[in-house]
Amino acid sequence: MRVELDEPKCVASGQCVMASPDVFDQRDEDGVAILLEEEPGEELLDDVREAVAICPAAAIRLVEE
Repeated sequence: MRVELDEPKCVASGQCVMASPDVFDQRDEDGVAILLEEEPGEELLDDVREAVAICPAAAIRLVEE
């Protein structure tokens, strides 16, 4: 599985960082999310799914390969 983050859509709410801090972080200057791990391990997928579900801007996708 691969995570895709559409940074221009991000509204800097930080919900993804709260749900999955091993996969997401925020830029200091504007709070926009950044992707730390494009292909997270199986142990992180539940947290990533939660981040996808709660993102208010729908800026995160989980893509099955």
